[in-house]
Amino acid sequence: MQVLGISSEDEMVACFLSGELSSRRFGRNLRSGLAAAGHSEQLLTRPDFADIGANRARRALLAATRGYGENRDLFENFPPHVTWTRALVSPDEAAGVRYLDYSYWIELSGGSRRPVDAAARIKAGLRAFDVPNEPFIDASHALAGGERFPPLILVGERQDDLVCLEGHLRLTAYALAGFPTDIECLIGTAPTMGLWAQ
Repeated sequence: MQVLGISSEDEMVACFLSGELSSRRFGRNLRSGLAAAGHSEQLLTRPDFADIGANRARRALLAATRGYGENRDLFENFPPHVTWTRALVSPDEAAGVRYLDYSYWIELSGGSRRPVDAAARIKAGLRAFDVPNEPFIDASHALAGGERFPPLILVGERQDDLVCLEGHLRLTAYALAGFPTDIECLIGTAPTMGLWAQ
């Protein structure tokens, strides 16, 4: 792992929301939340971390859509104090990252929560809960065509035992492509992260 520098909660929140903005599954709900709060997509696509009000608005949006800072939904048991760094994760390290403990990702990976196992099952034509695998395949083709993905967000008690917080589809696309390159990530660590990242 090559540490690129210090990150922050504000950058993580912006990165998380930006990743979900382009998601087929979560993008619509996020756009509704932006509209309800009277914000444009530029709040997410062009974040200014020096703007305290914009940082607060993004945190409120992540709270409203995913429970961030409110100990609910995706962020239930997520520690309030996390150390964030920006890093390049090697292919071997990325292959060891686990999916979050959620029924779909457990099923897709055959119980291991490992992206390499999910990739093998996808290549074998297996589906989780009959959900189509085409988004993973399309993303891996985009990767092979030179598209650059936003950073993954990975968390754990230590940097050598990480769970994906945001970017599961992209992580799976990297696995389908055989992890061809180092992957830019935001990595969050906290002594109590094990309560969330089981």
